[in-house]
Order: sequence, then C-alpha cells, then structure tokens
Amino acid sequence: MKFEQDHRETLFSIIKSRRDVRGNRFIDKKIPKDILNKILLSANHAPSVGFSQPWRFVIIENKKTKNQIFKDFKKENNKAKKIFKDSKIYSSLKLEGIKEADLNIAVLYKKPKKDILGQTSQRKMGEYSTVCAIQNMWLTARSFNIGMGWISILKPKKVKKIIGLTKTQRDEYKLIGYFSLGYVDKFYEKPELEKLKWENKKSLNEVILNWE
Repeated sequence: MKFEQDHRETLFSIIKSRRDVRGNRFIDKKIPKDILNKILLSANHAPSVGFSQPWRFVIIENKKTKNQIFKDFKKENNKAKKIFKDSKIYSSLKLEGIKEADLNIAVLYKKPKKDILGQTSQRKMGEYSTVCAIQNMWLTARSFNIGMGWISILKPKKVKKIIGLTKTQRDEYKLIGYFSLGYVDKFYEKPELEKLKWENKKSLNEVILNWE
C-alpha cells in the first residue's frame, strides 16, 4: 500500500494530539466493543523483536477491581507526595482516572522460556516491544477520540494479584503498564504537565546528541 501526503499529515496530527488523560476529563460513555477490538488489534500489530509478540492484555471493567487498584494507587501516591514535598504543584495534580474511565487495561509482558531471536544480547527487547504495542494502542485510541492515561504509581506485584493472576502467572508475566481508557470532555492543546509548567517541551535540537 502506498501512502500519500494527506495520510502522513493525518498520522502526524494524531501523534501530536495524543495526550495522557486524567480522571477529571473522562465522561460517562461506554466504549463500543468493536472500537475496543480495533484498539487492541492495533496493539497486536506492533513490531516485536524476533516476532515474539510477547504482549498480553487484561481488560478491567469491574468496579470492585478498579477500587482495589485505586486503593493501591492512593497508598503509593502518598509515598510520592513525600518525595515531591517541595513541589507546590504535585499535591494538586490529578494523576489517574482509574474509577472515572470506562475501562482499565493492564498490559503484561510474557517472559520467554527459550532464547528469542534478536534478544540474546539485549534481554529487555521483549519488554520494549510490548511498549511499542502500547504506543499503537494509544494512537489508535486517540484516532477514535478516546482518552488514555498511563497510571504508573502502582506496585506491579500488587496489581498482578488484584487483576486475578494466579501465583504461577504472576511469575510468568511482568506488568509493563496499567491504563485507563474512556471518552473525554476535551483534549488539552498541550500535554497537561507542560501546561502546568512541570516540565518544558524539549526541542528537536535538545534530543539529538550527535548528527554526523
């Protein structure tokens, strides 16, 4: 398939418009199953080193499970508040949308039981491949005007237990990311942390170390 300029412009617009969405933006609207399937199918088309396709997804819609995850978030966030106690911004930040979003998705990495092509020198390439699946999922969600937020202030071992993995499965899988997905009232023009001046957006020159 050959792509034209309008395709490239649309893709770049989606990339630039992707946002990490918090709970104060989600609205009460269900994600249709066919759209959720397309988001997950995009993730399943991500590149993976050695064609290992190590990603696995757990869809969480149950309120009880969400509440348990939120309880762990609160515990971990209280620890983080002490770390960032000198910041006036941190305590006011809304850093998750666990309960507000229509659904949550836990993205897991299935640990290999044998050597994988392309991963013998860099063992974490399978985990990085799983992150590529997450990016595909995020961009596709944005193309459907669905918000997605990465909730990283969680204990992976606790999350794996809460979402129902058996003891054996908790050894077999590594949690790469936990996400909230849902329709939103709006998307910010700039990333929220840039808008709040937590960090400045780096220019292209700042992120290129050497160009020969």
